[in-house]
This record gives sequence, structure tokens and C-alpha cells, in this order.
Amino acid sequence: MLALIYGWIMIFAILIIASIIIALLLKFTSFNEPLLSWITLAVGLVSLFIGGLVAGLKGQMKGWMIGLIIGVGFTFFTLIYQYVSLKAFFTWEQTLYHLFYIFAAVAGGIVGVNRITT
Repeated sequence: MLALIYGWIMIFAILIIASIIIALLLKFTSFNEPLLSWITLAVGLVSLFIGGLVAGLKGQMKGWMIGLIIGVGFTFFTLIYQYVSLKAFFTWEQTLYHLFYIFAAVAGGIVGVNRITT
């Protein structure tokens, strides 16, 4: 359980820092919108992979399950936040993105559990 909390904290910390950096880039550069959607997708995938990795490192067993819980928990939190604030469910595109996010978290959990120690 503690491993999951570490993973979620890592995900949200990375997302907050990346959001600040992206906001500053939007403010002070000529950042275009098509590039922004790809960057936010990459930031999401990397943050969920790292969150799954951290949870796998802390959990030390069943990395796929830890990563799955991390990814599904993030997706559930995002869905609840979107429904409460925007009164809308996921679009098909968002559903596809979140499937990739879950896959990234599972991969991170597997790598975290099966890390090579020297």
C-alpha cells in the first residue's frame, strides 16, 4: 500500500513540475498547439512510467499488478476530476491515451520489480 502512495506522489509531483514548465514555455516562447498535445502525451507517459517504477521499487513483488493499480488509479482520479468539474466523461481519444498511460505504469512497475542490483 505504501508503494502505491509513493508512486502516485511521484506521478503528481512530475505532472505539477512539468505543468509549470509547459506554462512558462507557453508564456514566453512561440510554442504551437499541435506540438503541445504531443509533449503533454509524452509527459504523461513518462510520469506514469516513473510512478510505476517507483512503486515497483518500493513494492518488490508483482510489478505488473502494482503498475496496473497505479495506472487505473490515476485514470480513475482523472475521470472523477473531469466528471465533477466539466460534467463530461472521457472521449475516445482520452480513453486511448489512458490505456497507454496504464500500459506505461504497468511497464514501469515490471521494470521496478525486476531491476538489476549490483
